[in-house]
Amino acid sequence: MIRPQTNLYREAISLDGVWTCRPDPDESGAAKGWACGFADGLPIAIPGSWNEQLAECGLMNYVGVMWLQREVIAPARAADLAAAVYFGSADYRAEVYLDGVLLGQSEAMHLPFQVDAGAFLRPGAKQTLVVKVDNRLPEGAPMQRVTRADYVNERRPKDEYFPAVRFDFFPFGGLNRSVYLILAPKAQICARRIEAGWQAGQATLRVAAMAPHPDAEVQILLDGVEIGRGPAKSNWIAIAAARLAHAQAWSPAAPRLYALTLRLSDGAGQTLDEIEDKIGFRDIRVDGQRLLLNGDPLVLRGFGKHEDSPLHGRGVNLPLLVKDFNLLRWIGANSVRTSHYPYDESFLDMADATGVLVISECFSVNLDFRKIGPDDLSHHCRAMDQLLSRDHVHPCVIAWSLSNEPGYLGEPDYPARALPYWRQLFAHVRHVDPTRPLTVANVQYAGEDDPAFAESDFLSVNRYYGWYTEPGQLDRAQQRLQDLLDRLSETHGKPIFVSEFGADAIAGLHATTDQLWTEDYQADFLAAYWAVIARHPAAIGGHVWNFADFRTAQHGRRVVFNHKGVFTRTRDPKRAAFTLRALWSQTPANNDIKASEMPQGGDNGLEHQPGDPLS
Repeated sequence: MIRPQTNLYREAISLDGVWTCRPDPDESGAAKGWACGFADGLPIAIPGSWNEQLAECGLMNYVGVMWLQREVIAPARAADLAAAVYFGSADYRAEVYLDGVLLGQSEAMHLPFQVDAGAFLRPGAKQTLVVKVDNRLPEGAPMQRVTRADYVNERRPKDEYFPAVRFDFFPFGGLNRSVYLILAPKAQICARRIEAGWQAGQATLRVAAMAPHPDAEVQILLDGVEIGRGPAKSNWIAIAAARLAHAQAWSPAAPRLYALTLRLSDGAGQTLDEIEDKIGFRDIRVDGQRLLLNGDPLVLRGFGKHEDSPLHGRGVNLPLLVKDFNLLRWIGANSVRTSHYPYDESFLDMADATGVLVISECFSVNLDFRKIGPDDLSHHCRAMDQLLSRDHVHPCVIAWSLSNEPGYLGEPDYPARALPYWRQLFAHVRHVDPTRPLTVANVQYAGEDDPAFAESDFLSVNRYYGWYTEPGQLDRAQQRLQDLLDRLSETHGKPIFVSEFGADAIAGLHATTDQLWTEDYQADFLAAYWAVIARHPAAIGGHVWNFADFRTAQHGRRVVFNHKGVFTRTRDPKRAAFTLRALWSQTPANNDIKASEMPQGGDNGLEHQPGDPLS
């Protein structure tokens, strides 16, 4: 799938705006003909979740089917083009109809999908686009459903959230990302694979494309300079493998991006289609107990986040995106994990441009291996395929996180059941992308012999000593963290990343002694953890949980939100934000660009040498 873009050959027509929606709690809408359109709908802004927008309409905690519709008028030029409707995401399942005709359906949770509309589009006419969205989770992996009955049957009523969820964030529903009508040539580039690397001080590039059109070829240009071409085919064809003599490396200190253009031309040399990606050249690898970027050791300082904001819910909020990246720079962070699902691609674009490192995480939280079915591994593999297909081109993405906190109930049979599952999943992902390290975020209850550790390139551990255990006792918390890192280092010999650590703080609450929920305790907690992480030889850094307060489902341990953010939900700083800024400003910037990597004599860096074809 090619992301939406507009140029001389393609057009992405935004369908964002105010739609109408109608809840369908008894799932009678299909029988009532709502796929053709419906009356008496409620206005809803897209992109955006229905929950906070329509709270006064009784939909704050609504989990179930929602029908959404808007009018579409395709331009006359669409008659000669291929047409599709593109969705940045639909949480969590969707069916798409045009004038009552089913165009397609998707379970690509937190990831884009598109449906072909060309055969049913009537240019110039008013047509009704209807999307049936269901924010109930599926039964199996990678993200399992939980119901109120599960809490009762498993005798853990104190764990119940409302709405019932398996994760500690809110199940926002809706079309949370942008929607487009895509017009493209009928002879088009359908897919591409890009591998931009950095070896021995030199940029490397391998490109493959799929363009089913006879007697045509695909041309590759980098910043407007041709570097390769090959025949257009319906299967993958390698069309460029080159070493670029003077291109600059991408790094947090110098996030240099290049425009990579794929141009499809017919036998007469006439351009039929063109797409563009922004790429960066960099190498990421594990060496012993170090994580290296372009050969230099990395120390990750940053946060787990959430796509969460007032009114928008999980909907794309571009002003907030800009604000958050300014705050990341202000506080001295260099990295983010997309906890606990893939974020909108605008987040990755901003990270590419600003040099923020990203661990891209699959939507897989608290996987319960007692409930793993025969098809769940293949579903998890497909989810990773979809994630890699979208995100692999982004230089900011330095690692893949395959899951967060599996085995979170401490199931006794987790190690035996999980070992073959992880072995096969890791092997599959490495086959698709051998260039990035892989990890799984371990929860304390899964133990230090978590079978995911054996497959991970670096160990990720979520720990809350001093909060959920040893409350208010930071000296004990520090010692437990130190002992954990020592044991993991000795046992596994791999880099260790403290992927979550944090404490809740209610803004404005203070105390003169160590008291949970105060801004003071949160600040001291984070400083205590960072002191251990910064000095441990096997630690490659840590991510504070969380960047900002976020809404959760209702539970006795939550005060409307999870308050572990160092910023409030509206981005006001707590004391901990200033503490981290002071700590992280003392850390030297990683990967300052070397003089040898700079272009010489005004060279644009596009001199290339032929390399091996992409296999």
